[in-house]
Amino acid sequence: MKLLPNVNFESLNSKLSSIENNECRIEGRVESYSCKMAGNDKKLYKMLNIDGETANDLQALSPSQQSFYTQSGSPVVAGQICNTCSRKTLYYLVSTLNASFFPDYDFSDAKSDEFSQEPSVQFVKKAIESNLMPADPQFYIGMQQHLWQTIDNEITLTDCDIYSYNPDMNSDPYAEEGILWSFNYFFYNKKLKRIIFFSCRAVSKIASSGNYDADISENMYIDDMEELPNSSSATVMSY
Repeated sequence: MKLLPNVNFESLNSKLSSIENNECRIEGRVESYSCKMAGNDKKLYKMLNIDGETANDLQALSPSQQSFYTQSGSPVVAGQICNTCSRKTLYYLVSTLNASFFPDYDFSDAKSDEFSQEPSVQFVKKAIESNLMPADPQFYIGMQQHLWQTIDNEITLTDCDIYSYNPDMNSDPYAEEGILWSFNYFFYNKKLKRIIFFSCRAVSKIASSGNYDADISENMYIDDMEELPNSSSATVMSY
């Protein structure tokens, strides 16, 4: 995968990382990738196509949390939705993760059930809004239209399949202390052979200031003190 320079995205990412409140700050980025194999990508592609399987063989995805509701908000019976993607698409998703988080993480062993296909652009917009809006409502409302217009200009959202990455705690690059929430969405346009990767997380200000562990230790100390017998009933041992 090749990262495509985009001045508009650089400006957008600066604005995303300006969202904050008293409890957390947002770290977000939107990146554009060309679905073109590089040296390491070819090795990964061969790994994903072994045992006689081909690039067009389908892989089962996990259901999207958004898939359990209709656009009217009514619940859908679990088990009715079973999405799949080709091994080639899975390769694109994994390669995008590798390129975006290089060199800190390697997602070559990621499985198809760690990904989900999202039902629509509107569902994804609402999901992202539900995370970003509470952090700074006025700021996000002011940039919301610019955010999606910039993405649409690059990828044409109506022509995209949208996927999300939902790993377990051992695989999640954001599974660390002080991360309040995170999301990773892929907007894949087959015609353009391009993927927009939208990744975001909320970082606790207590954790980032270095007071996170101290607060935990203090609370544990208070809990331990409460469990001790009071001085009037305690037995003092002398040696």
